[in-house]
Amino acid sequence: MTATSTEQQMRVASLHRYPIKSMLGESVTAVSVGNDGVEGDRRLALIDQQTGRVASAKQARLWRQLLKCTARLDGGRVRVRLPDGTDVAPDEDGFEDALSELVSRPVRVATHRPPGASLERADPEQVLAQGLEAVVDAPLLELAEGTPGDSFVDLAPLHVITTATLERIGTEAARYRPNIVIATPPGYPPYSENEWTDRILTVGTVRLKGMGPTPRCVIPTLEHGDLDRDAHALRGPAAENLVESFGLGRLPCAGAYLEVVTEGTARVGDPVSLD
Repeated sequence: MTATSTEQQMRVASLHRYPIKSMLGESVTAVSVGNDGVEGDRRLALIDQQTGRVASAKQARLWRQLLKCTARLDGGRVRVRLPDGTDVAPDEDGFEDALSELVSRPVRVATHRPPGASLERADPEQVLAQGLEAVVDAPLLELAEGTPGDSFVDLAPLHVITTATLERIGTEAARYRPNIVIATPPGYPPYSENEWTDRILTVGTVRLKGMGPTPRCVIPTLEHGDLDRDAHALRGPAAENLVESFGLGRLPCAGAYLEVVTEGTARVGDPVSLD
């Protein structure tokens, strides 16, 4: 069975947003999508007071504890559940102190991405080989170069992944932090997202354009809430899907980045089509 013959059977399996960068997010039944991505997605971030860089679990040595926090929208207000069960909000007194204590570094909350905002992207293979506390190569990544507005996305407005790819790798969607998980029928080829570059993806009333396959960092291998570490979440794509990605060379990829052509609404169960 080919991808072309089954594309009309694709649908939205789940939708996700992550109000604070590098924290766990929430699953929702519908999302509003603008030119800058899913409404409420990655609109806040923590800033390292010592370096001025954005806190991201891509630098696992410093920030992996953020993946034990869960951020959600509650009546338009962001709230965070800390690992001990405490429920706090970024606009409350004591929030920055609580997060600074959690990560053992002074941090502040940013509600808008400053010009030139960057984070450290630790070399994932070095982290797996040398351990989470090792000091490894960590080049800087400037955020949101392919996204309008001032959110804290890595590159593109949206990230999608198919169930075919997830099933092939054998791990949970949560590790890859997608906005849209697309359910594919039996026999649909894994890693078909590689072929979506420059194609139009229609989801509900939203039209998206493929930008390229999504390169994977160390984050999928880390603990996510109750999920244990899983090196295969990176090693699987590294063994099976090393592809050219955004001029960065051949990298392990899973899923695809997309830009927004037509704003609208996407809902769980919506059909998904490729033009």
